[in-house]
Amino acid sequence: MNPVRVCVVGIGRAGMVHATNFKNNVPGASLAAVVDADLELAEERAKDLGVDLFFSDIFQALDRAEIDAICITTPTFTHAEIAIAAAKAEVHIFCEKPMALTVKEAEEMIQAARKAGVILQMGFMRRFDPAFRVARERIEGGEIGSPMLVRSLTRGPGLPPRWACDLRTSNGMLAEVNSHDFDTIRWLVGSEFERIYAEANTLKCFDLKEEFPDFYDNAIVSLRLKNGTLGMIEGSCPVDYGYDARAEVLGSEGVILIGELQDTAVVSCTKSTGLVASNFPGWRERFREAYIAEARHFVECIIEGKEPKVTGEDGKRALEGVLAANKSIQSGVPVSLGGS
Repeated sequence: MNPVRVCVVGIGRAGMVHATNFKNNVPGASLAAVVDADLELAEERAKDLGVDLFFSDIFQALDRAEIDAICITTPTFTHAEIAIAAAKAEVHIFCEKPMALTVKEAEEMIQAARKAGVILQMGFMRRFDPAFRVARERIEGGEIGSPMLVRSLTRGPGLPPRWACDLRTSNGMLAEVNSHDFDTIRWLVGSEFERIYAEANTLKCFDLKEEFPDFYDNAIVSLRLKNGTLGMIEGSCPVDYGYDARAEVLGSEGVILIGELQDTAVVSCTKSTGLVASNFPGWRERFREAYIAEARHFVECIIEGKEPKVTGEDGKRALEGVLAANKSIQSGVPVSLGGS
């Protein structure tokens, strides 16, 4: 069988992670082309990756390259247009988080993929991380009884690109940094959001607050799920000390702790330095294996014609949580969510 030909759209930090994986770490896939609005960057990265085809927009790629799937890692406000164009061309879609700017855009992406009969998989890689995956299996198996409290946090070492600091083009840090936490909580507990209350503030990047009045660099989200479980999301970016992604689920019969700050089990201690351990410098190192696993799953779903474990509906649900939290921050009151 011919390999699944993948085009990576957006060839920045995340794009290079995915492009490298599709080229080197995903059986059954080949990296066919790269796309970036900066054509010089696209050409440079194509050369680095050993790829002949590079373009400045998705429409050129769809028209001129023979591709079976795309991987979207561009700014959030471009996701819907790119995904819908790919669906119309009957090209499978892998979309990085956050899914889109609005629920309407997310729904249009889902409908376009469904109408074309192509796969739409969201890039929630924590679902493919061994620690998070085992934790969910144990929770589903009843090891800790019924979930009562769930907590998820993400702290990023550095700010995302400047466009992400503007709520109008990104939905803010809760979208860019903490979309994974919204998905993680509903996935671990197996229930949907019922009510969300959030507080946020700018406590570090005061220059960005002056330029973008709605900007915040720290946030706390309190939530209730439909099955009664209570939850909390904590987000902070930038924190400088490294990348930090952890979760905890307290059940009626026990507790599960997921993730750690240390990247190895080695800790040294001297009189002069005290306890010293290495930490994760960034998200690429912390979730390296998970990124590979989600890319392999995407290609397997294409080859076998099966639905992915992380769907467009999952992306939409996480987006609904983010939007409710931002609304709560702006209004100062809890926000109820509808749906089942």
